[in-house]
Amino acid sequence: MLLLGIDVGTSSIKVSVVDAQTQQCIASASYPETEAEIISYKSGWAEQSPNSWWQFFLQALVKAHATKSYDPKDIAAIGIAYQMHGLVTVDEDQQVLRDAIIWCDSRAVPYGDAAFKAIGEERSLSHLLNSPGNFTAAKLAWVKENEPLIYERIDKIMLPGDYIAMLLTGSITTSISSLSEGIFWDFKTNSISADVLNYYDFDASLIPPIQPVFSSHGLLKNEVASSLGLQVGIPVTYKAGDQPNNALSLNVMQPGEVAATAGTSGVIYGVGDTLNYDLQSRVNSFAHVNHTASNPRIGTLLCINGTGIANSWTKKLLASNKTYASINDAAMQIAIGSNGLSVLPFGNGAERVFVNKTVGAHYHNIDFNKHTDVHIFRAVQEGIAFAFRYGLDILKENGIKPGIIRAGSANMFLSKLFTHAFVNTLQVPVELYANDGSTGAALGAGIGANIFKDAAEAFISTKPLQLIEPSDNAYEEHYQRWLMLLQKQL
Repeated sequence: MLLLGIDVGTSSIKVSVVDAQTQQCIASASYPETEAEIISYKSGWAEQSPNSWWQFFLQALVKAHATKSYDPKDIAAIGIAYQMHGLVTVDEDQQVLRDAIIWCDSRAVPYGDAAFKAIGEERSLSHLLNSPGNFTAAKLAWVKENEPLIYERIDKIMLPGDYIAMLLTGSITTSISSLSEGIFWDFKTNSISADVLNYYDFDASLIPPIQPVFSSHGLLKNEVASSLGLQVGIPVTYKAGDQPNNALSLNVMQPGEVAATAGTSGVIYGVGDTLNYDLQSRVNSFAHVNHTASNPRIGTLLCINGTGIANSWTKKLLASNKTYASINDAAMQIAIGSNGLSVLPFGNGAERVFVNKTVGAHYHNIDFNKHTDVHIFRAVQEGIAFAFRYGLDILKENGIKPGIIRAGSANMFLSKLFTHAFVNTLQVPVELYANDGSTGAALGAGIGANIFKDAAEAFISTKPLQLIEPSDNAYEEHYQRWLMLLQKQL
């Protein structure tokens, strides 16, 4: 019996086919080969075409099928992970009304700030666990005010993974976890937030039916099954945002467990069992995939927008003809501290850790006589690690004090330079695992389809590839120098 996982990322769509009996990935593929376009009509805006996600998924699945390492007819359930906080709007015929406003788009910050003040800061934090900030509800408010003709035609709003599920099944659903990441969920009343709906004057009918994360979100349509080579009627049994899903893929489910990712954006995600929130909403609290009102599981999320995107931008600019591996090897020959060069990697929109301020990216102390491109490569990766340290200090203020961090052996954690800087700057050991978002989504589908009795059974075969422990504290003085430069920008 096989499980299909789909990861709707910002840069690409990845699919994995997992053997339910062994919990091992037997085929995976992603598309496109180069990073997907982010449409930015104005500074601080970021959009993507939902149809492009679908086309990328189709191409990725064709590539996976082409491996001929499995029979597509043996796939029994589908799980979907997706980039969080986006806004997809469709009419009553399930036609997309505009491009999706994605997670790193900053235009809705004023709408969230105004709601925070109007609802009341204490009430927002205690009920929503967040400021409405720059999340999905605030993005919808922007559409309502600036594109009223489109807003009037909206039948349902969705997150990116909901859209893929809709095209697969014809059904539109949501979950408490999804609603909480959009800042639509009231944790005190255990219901859709009347405060948010009333302040923005949203009709509750825009919200899809609520289903548990691990449940049937629709059955594969005949024509879609035929075109994909899959069995008719197999269910989509799991949908979750990429960071809760990444935590699931690393078996981070219980209080005290912590996961991290370092893709386009970077995240540390810690699970707790209380309705915890940051007074300034610099880190954010959402319902984890296994959250219930009677047994709370809250994921506190630190997000650094300028992570892998800073590294990839630098590569495009200075080393487009080189591989990441060769860049990393060369940068490792430079001494810690990059010979005085410091990089603030915050060039991807408003950063929550700075209370939604747009700081921008900055390169400090460049010396034309001693710095080369290799110094810049190292300084960028160190700057990203320092940004994680800055965020971890905020997480510690909110009770997240990891003894160990689990991460997938992917994206920037493939760089020994970055991983060394991360571990030794944070002074926290890191366990690296083979699982990634699409594999996690496939295993989530197995839980939702009751192929596994629970998450523990789904991850019984999951073992760490490597443990990296702090070896020195050589980054501390360089972090303090970096911190002083950051504070001048805030």
